[in-house]
Amino acid sequence: MSTRILHVSDLHLGARRAKQDATFGVALAALVERLDPALVIATGDLTHRGRPAQHSAAADFLRGLGRPLLVVPGNHDIPYSLPARLTAPWREFERCWTTTEPVHSSPALQAVGLNSARPLRHQNGRIGRSQLARATGRLAEGAPGAFRIAAFHHQLLGAPWRSRKRPLARRSAVLAGLRDAGAELVVGGHIHQVAVCAGQEFEIEPASVLVTTAPGLGRPRPHRRGEACGALAYVIDDAAIVVETYLWRQPGFELTASRRFARGGGPMPPAGLGDGCHAGEPLTVAEGNQPLAADLHGDPRA
Repeated sequence: MSTRILHVSDLHLGARRAKQDATFGVALAALVERLDPALVIATGDLTHRGRPAQHSAAADFLRGLGRPLLVVPGNHDIPYSLPARLTAPWREFERCWTTTEPVHSSPALQAVGLNSARPLRHQNGRIGRSQLARATGRLAEGAPGAFRIAAFHHQLLGAPWRSRKRPLARRSAVLAGLRDAGAELVVGGHIHQVAVCAGQEFEIEPASVLVTTAPGLGRPRPHRRGEACGALAYVIDDAAIVVETYLWRQPGFELTASRRFARGGGPMPPAGLGDGCHAGEPLTVAEGNQPLAADLHGDPRA
């Protein structure tokens, strides 16, 4: 029996000059309905400028998907104005989500969120030693046999194409700590490009971890060609993890790639896991009135 997770990132709700597309939200709802994920992970930059109305819109949008959520902040979720950026950087995020470092626990999943954003750093991210210690303890609290995930905004993997955004500070130490605590999947966003790599492809360890970076769900820089718009889905069973890439191709989301990895760094099991949509088959909805903050696309100043 397999478990599915949907991973979205970088919604940038509230971006100016947004391209309004009524089919986008309906098609995303159709994707959720089709995949039926046990959990939706949102790895930050829910808003574009960290304003109260933007936070409320993002919370309504994500909760409207009707699935359990694990939501962490990104650098755009901090107020841009002083003194709030320094005196109450997480007030609006916590108003909507209670905490910046959530935990989702079930018999099948133990997902732990970390806050990698920093008020004094607009782009760069960091996870401190005390944060890492809390996260490793929370991973250990999962049910026996539960699949363990760590999620935060800033990417561990470099962008496959040019990007000025640096990976998470101390990423080797963070990855080692999470892996040693039993994490099998570490996910992030921030760069609006997809990157997927298994630990055994870049290090020699007895246990491996899969590292992914999601594309942006919003597109605040429509003039830039080096940014994807879409989401990742994970299909997990006892032997393997399948990573599916769904990209926005108006009027729906298309499965454009499927990557399969053995769990624990072992040999690849026989094929047969991950019966998602056929590549090239769009997930669309012709009609519907699900509300969507239509600002998911658009600010060239981001």
